[in-house]
Amino acid sequence: MASATLFFQLMLIVSLFHFSLAARRLTEQVQEQAQLLQYHNGPLLSGEISVNLIWYGNFKPSQRAIISDFVSSLSTSPALEQTTQSQPSVATWWKTTEKYYHLASPKKHPSLSLKMGKQILDNYSLGKSLTGKQIVELAAKGGQKNAINIVLTASDVTVQGFCSSRCGTHGSSWSSQVKSKSYKFAYIWVGNSETQCPGHCAWPFHQPIYGPQTPPLVAPNNDVGMDGMVINLASLFAGTVTNPFGNGYFQGRAEAPLEVASACPGVYGKGAYPGYAGQLLVDPSTGASYNAYGANGRKYLLPALFDPSTSSCSTLV
Repeated sequence: MASATLFFQLMLIVSLFHFSLAARRLTEQVQEQAQLLQYHNGPLLSGEISVNLIWYGNFKPSQRAIISDFVSSLSTSPALEQTTQSQPSVATWWKTTEKYYHLASPKKHPSLSLKMGKQILDNYSLGKSLTGKQIVELAAKGGQKNAINIVLTASDVTVQGFCSSRCGTHGSSWSSQVKSKSYKFAYIWVGNSETQCPGHCAWPFHQPIYGPQTPPLVAPNNDVGMDGMVINLASLFAGTVTNPFGNGYFQGRAEAPLEVASACPGVYGKGAYPGYAGQLLVDPSTGASYNAYGANGRKYLLPALFDPSTSSCSTLV
């Protein structure tokens, strides 16, 4: 059954992305390898980047800790890897993004180091219904140089396009003048879908709104909304560093790009297929499903990333 499922997945990917089986056999030859995600020669984020969190609306301290611990877990520093003893880890998941840096600059690999920046609490300063322009306005409250600013909206905040077409987004914007210069900063927005569209944006921790109606999984941090936000944030984080300004790695139209995580929809573990997230780890005491260990003893469920060295969706388990 497992081999049949694997064959089905392979044929699905082949038909969807028009790969050739011959090209797949050349994975060891990077220059000749058929790449799903094309590089459009734009800059990738490099150096030390501050990750700033803008909390819009009402979030409990325990909810904010779920996200901030995830961001801290992205670090690949030796100190963190020593404290995160269990594998597979969030840091290991994140290492797949480094392969795109190596492809972009084969001779000189630019490095990226993430650090937790500031956290800003905003008590509905713009109301409870936001436009895309207002999301950028909120993102600008974070650092405007060498920064990724993440806007997280509470469950009672509606955002233009939320649920109907997206669970979050990422982009970039010009900063205000900093010492007579303007810089581009990257931003991410993710909404808490617990009450608005959990079947769309918090699957597999909620019944899906369409497709096979398999039982939902137990959320690893016992919060369907926040654990769903982690999944979407992780996907957008990977897209942000590999396509920060719309001219990095993607396939298709720049306005609706297929990126490193969105190229692997609904895949979290081996054997995944529509309606089934794949073979995951299960906490024996809580029954929660996860595939990565993070900082402070956290467990998370993270999406598969498209691995350019194997031309396949890479999972941790």
